[in-house]
Amino acid sequence: MLKKAKGTKMKFAITIVCWVTFAISILSGADKPDYVIVDTGQNQCYNNSGKISFPKPGQSFFGQDAEYLGIQPSYKDNHDGTITDINTGLMWTKVVDSQKQSLKEATITAQTVRTGGYSDWRVPNIKELYSLIDFRGKTGKQSPHSMYRVPYDAIPYINTDYFDFKYGDTESGERFIDAQWLSSTKYVSTTMNGAETLFGVNFADGRIKGYGYKHPNGRGPGKEKKFYVRYVRGNNKYGINNFQDNQNGTITDLATGLTWMKSDSGRAMSWQVALNYAEKLKLAGHSDWRLPNAKELQSIVDYTRSPDTTRSPSINPIFKTSSIKNEAGQIDYPYFWTSTTHKDGRTDGSQAVYIAFGRALGKMHGNIIDVHGAGAQRSDPKTGRKTFRGPQGDALRINNYVRCVRGGKANLILHPPVTILGKYPYNQKRSVNNFDSNSNQPPIRHDKHGPHPPFPGPPF
Repeated sequence: MLKKAKGTKMKFAITIVCWVTFAISILSGADKPDYVIVDTGQNQCYNNSGKISFPKPGQSFFGQDAEYLGIQPSYKDNHDGTITDINTGLMWTKVVDSQKQSLKEATITAQTVRTGGYSDWRVPNIKELYSLIDFRGKTGKQSPHSMYRVPYDAIPYINTDYFDFKYGDTESGERFIDAQWLSSTKYVSTTMNGAETLFGVNFADGRIKGYGYKHPNGRGPGKEKKFYVRYVRGNNKYGINNFQDNQNGTITDLATGLTWMKSDSGRAMSWQVALNYAEKLKLAGHSDWRLPNAKELQSIVDYTRSPDTTRSPSINPIFKTSSIKNEAGQIDYPYFWTSTTHKDGRTDGSQAVYIAFGRALGKMHGNIIDVHGAGAQRSDPKTGRKTFRGPQGDALRINNYVRCVRGGKANLILHPPVTILGKYPYNQKRSVNNFDSNSNQPPIRHDKHGPHPPFPGPPF
């Protein structure tokens, strides 16, 4: 009897120790993934042409971005020129230096930056940089004749409650959307018929593009493409995938906690049909599949791969991807829909975000070429016809492929989340010109002088 009592006490003690260990691991964040996918911020629903109330299950347009509430953006201003992303563990510089820099210049400057008392700043890679994009942003209504003035309804695609922002310098001949931020990620192929290319995020129009920065025709060092720069430090594991084949038609990324279809839809479809396809999908014993949002889908891009260098899509070969014949007659790989609406153009809600896992084609001077690189994030109209559009003649396909996702921290909601007036993005209409010293409105002080001194660094 005594032995039994001692055994019971021992088991109880072990149980207590296990629970305490588990609690400590939770409180310490030991179970927190290194690669946290932060929500896009999108909090409104759209049909093919405008804003709508939140659809219910079974209704048209159900299952879009705003209806799945993920890990919400959360930042801390450290009041020393740095901003901490609570979710990702990345720390960022707050300031925007009005002097744009090349990758070489920015890499040298990073070694001299001492913001916040830290000396380990670096140029972010494209996945780190894209973690900051917020799809409550809006490019604004503009015409080809108004590209040199910020639209009255423009909202930057980054939370300006925390991060300083600048549009392009229209006084020096730039368009207002020339607000590309630099990443350290080089395209493994080339764009624009041979130009060495860097990926960047445009926080004025909500896109990832590969930008030709060095051309084989010898434009010279003074003509090298330059960008705005925001430096980062911490969490060197961010953006690194850890895929596991579940042997049931699905792939789990252990780094993010998301589970994906191993194969894609096998056919192209409209955005509305894609939403329905995802919501009706039953695979591997699960029926809670959804169309991924822009950040979820971009998380599985492999920027070390491309059709021209690895003869593959820009995704880990653990996935199976359909091949297509593109507009130039080449063997290529599809654009893939996301559930995220892109508020770009004259009509809110008429376009949706896609990721190009093959060449991001455009038509320039009559030639169809890779203009933005495999791994670019652009958008297509939700309805219409195939054509080419924009300064680089982006190839519009209208019908794109689908790779569904499940899991993660996304929770289905059937009503808009609570919003706080006076905070981003609801404080933009009255102050959009505050971000642009080139508008015809009086700029606030930081447009002229900056809230912090410029980064120290060598002269260029």
